[in-house]
Amino acid sequence: MKKILWWLLLVTFVMATVLSFGQSLTEIKKRGKLVIGTEPTFPPFEFVDEKNQVVGFDIDIANELAKRLGVKLEVVNLPFDSLIPALQQGKIDLIIAGMTITEERAKVVDFSKPYFEANQAIVVRKGSDFLPKGFDGLVGKKVAVQLGTTGDLVVSEIKGIEVVRFQKFTDAFLELQNGRVDAVVLDEAPAKAYVKKFPKFTISAVVDTGETYGIAVRKGNKELLNFVNQTLDIMKGSGTYSKLLQKWFE
Repeated sequence: MKKILWWLLLVTFVMATVLSFGQSLTEIKKRGKLVIGTEPTFPPFEFVDEKNQVVGFDIDIANELAKRLGVKLEVVNLPFDSLIPALQQGKIDLIIAGMTITEERAKVVDFSKPYFEANQAIVVRKGSDFLPKGFDGLVGKKVAVQLGTTGDLVVSEIKGIEVVRFQKFTDAFLELQNGRVDAVVLDEAPAKAYVKKFPKFTISAVVDTGETYGIAVRKGNKELLNFVNQTLDIMKGSGTYSKLLQKWFE
């Protein structure tokens, strides 16, 4: 019994050690690839293009990180609400997915410096008489959101709104198109991208929520966090960041 217990403790220690150091810069370089987690239905930050490649503003930033490390980039496609668990389990090195920095998330992951400012948009069917100008206008209505996103968190706190949650924004917009929900709440930039691509929708309001996006690493992984922050500073100082903003948002 004691031998079994000793072996269990040893295995637990080894697994903890692997998980703790599996995402060090040395390990990433040795592996030859930087593994990021994202949910590519969030244009222009991350989405699948006509060549079936995951592209976007976030992906370009991730490519810069990989380039500075001298490794390849591997993109892992996960549901948004599975990203943090995957990071905690050591399945990915970092999350770059238009993720808003919140107090709750910061309890379980470490965030980089903010790299993008965002607000929430309310999207409705074009030609509809229903044109809410704020979240209060959604009371008594059915509102679609992506599970675990800021839109989900915000509208869920308002009494009287029936929140319908989906794994993907595309499913939320399909429900809106079919008239099964009254509105979709999501971040402003992807909302503009969807409305531009599908003119059957329109943005009735943009609500200033003062959000910022951050790149998430495992809690306590200061080495990787410092590297990410340094890279963001270099990108902004060199003009690379500004070029990416022009590429994806202008």
